[in-house]
Amino acid sequence: MIHLTGTLTCAPQDRQTVRDALPAHIRHTRAEPGCLEFEVVETRPGVFAVSELFVDRAAYEVHQTRTKASDWFTATVGMTRDYTVSEV
Repeated sequence: MIHLTGTLTCAPQDRQTVRDALPAHIRHTRAEPGCLEFEVVETRPGVFAVSELFVDRAAYEVHQTRTKASDWFTATVGMTRDYTVSEV
């Protein structure tokens, strides 16, 4: 399994953009084959804790490819991401 954890941090003027784009991103990701867990929670203003779990590297890579072509990526490009990806 592939587990990603970390944070996405945005500037004050981008907070609402992230909040607005997040529901569709969560819905699309959870519907992906191989997605076991996908949680994004705003832990303090502009800081979003991310936890993802995929059955294998192939499912994780499909997710990465889809995400890079999504409205979510367009809305959040350039925002600070501090992620750790591990095999469990």
